[in-house]
Amino acid sequence: MKNKKIRRLNRDLHRDIGYFFSSLILIYCISGIALNHVDDWNPDFVIKRDIIDISNTYSQTEINNEIISDFGALVKEGKYSIYDFPTADQLKIYYDNASLHINFSTHKAVYERVYKRPIFYQSNVLHRNSLKGWRWISDIFAIMLIIINITGLFVLKGKKGIAGRGKWFIAAGFLPPIIAIIIQQIIV
Repeated sequence: MKNKKIRRLNRDLHRDIGYFFSSLILIYCISGIALNHVDDWNPDFVIKRDIIDISNTYSQTEINNEIISDFGALVKEGKYSIYDFPTADQLKIYYDNASLHINFSTHKAVYERVYKRPIFYQSNVLHRNSLKGWRWISDIFAIMLIIINITGLFVLKGKKGIAGRGKWFIAAGFLPPIIAIIIQQIIV
């Protein structure tokens, strides 16, 4: 009878903690995949680039606040933060989350606007513990994942449980990280 109560408590604990943390597990999984491929794309931001033709010819000495405002109007930007001259024939104007890089020689400008990538940006903030105080939530979450894992090992009994085929799947689960570590040691 006692064994039955323990099994029921284990099953209920596994189920309820799993339900409670299911959304956070999803967030961490999506963010983890995104962060794994940071060399392939920017998981936090989308950078929109537009090429703009500049009809007039300008020199560095002609640039004033009125001309800077005219350039801003071309890209529908209002107040700028600052501007500088990377070279004698180039002007770069900085806005909130945007910039306009003008080349006087080619009469071309590159306008770049940075947008937060929806869902991924917020997920990555949580995953990297960039949110103040989130580290403790993340630690609790990690402990709960350990509990979900351990209780999950004992949900089934008999030949389908940990005493049966479960032990072989657990052993096989150790193979990928062990193989990766061995390969990494050989390469380095």
